[in-house]
Amino acid sequence: QINFGSIFLGKVPVHEEVHRCAGQIYGFKGCIRDFQVNHKELFIIDEALEGRNVENCNVPICDYHPCHNGGTCTSDEENWYCECPKLYTGKLCQFATCDENPCGNGATCFPKSKRDAVCLCPYGRSGILCSDAINITQPSFSGTDVFGYTSFLAYSKIPNITFYYEFRLKFQLANHQSALQDNLIFFTGQKGQGLNGDDFLELGLRNGRVVYSYNLGSGTATIISKPLDLMLNIHVIHLGRNLQKGWLKVDDQKNKTVTSPGRLVGLNVFSQFYLGGYREYTPELLPKGPRFKNGFQGCIFDVQVRTSLNEGFKSPGIPEGHPNSGRSVGQCKDSPCSLIKCRNGGKCIESGSTVYCDCLTGWKGAFCTETVSVCDPEHDPPHLCQQGSTCVPLPGGYTCHCPLGTTGTYCEQG
Repeated sequence: QINFGSIFLGKVPVHEEVHRCAGQIYGFKGCIRDFQVNHKELFIIDEALEGRNVENCNVPICDYHPCHNGGTCTSDEENWYCECPKLYTGKLCQFATCDENPCGNGATCFPKSKRDAVCLCPYGRSGILCSDAINITQPSFSGTDVFGYTSFLAYSKIPNITFYYEFRLKFQLANHQSALQDNLIFFTGQKGQGLNGDDFLELGLRNGRVVYSYNLGSGTATIISKPLDLMLNIHVIHLGRNLQKGWLKVDDQKNKTVTSPGRLVGLNVFSQFYLGGYREYTPELLPKGPRFKNGFQGCIFDVQVRTSLNEGFKSPGIPEGHPNSGRSVGQCKDSPCSLIKCRNGGKCIESGSTVYCDCLTGWKGAFCTETVSVCDPEHDPPHLCQQGSTCVPLPGGYTCHCPLGTTGTYCEQG
């Protein structure tokens, strides 16, 4: 008999009188949980008056459902991990790929895959994580990358541009195919929301020709050059406008002129001066007119502007020549891939100053050094375990651990 004036769990203390009618009494070895007396739960640790040699029960971590965002927990006696869905990552699937942002110095993080991110580097930075400083004297632009972003530089609004301006610049094409099709060289506008009547000034390439357009608020004026001479390595552009009349001269071609429609004579723009591309994700955010679908591909340099015949040409920006911001802009003729070595057959991809490794099937990670498990979301073909089940890799494939209420090879049966 045990004195039930007190309730003992595990083993009675030695100083208590116990009738050993069944011989030696050993203490309980194991875990006790959900302890109730008269249908009332007693909290074993919190409500105990005293105890000895009691420690927390080693419950498998997956019993606590630690994985966030639909992650599936897999464990054995020693280890556990969360298999994360979609774009989530982290020990507990608590981060989206770019929530735990690995990029530095204000870079734009973009999910390259369900587990890996690419850092789109800001102006003056390069490298896998945009940690390398670069000096840019002749900016190199990469057009629209595979993620839908353009490389660009943004300068302060050009002052006193209302009634008169002249621009001079030089450019060098990265190639003679996509770089000539539908590519923006520079842009400045009023609202930038695609509304009729927005004032804007725009220069670009389309079908191998230079296209210069402006709108003073009463209609768009456009000048299109003759096809570029592709034998020339460097092209020179000189353009301007005085009130309604504009002109364009490209390389050694004849000067061409146009007069804008309507009666308005002033260009009223409030945006920054964008070179090579634009900050927005899609060109539809630019005012209507000859929208260019892609950013420039190549080098643009010696950009100068003046807003009066009585003043000299200056580089845009405050201080002069300094952009406010930029993205994926490199130094002309420099290759960031020269500093990056992708492993296991991965290919280095550069987009201006942005650089990353494009891995072969079966590999992942910043430098393609991590193998893709048959249960990883990147694996091709994907595993067939149904939602809510756990894919567990095996030496010759994988198996599906089914949640309560399902069965079958892939947990597809109720």
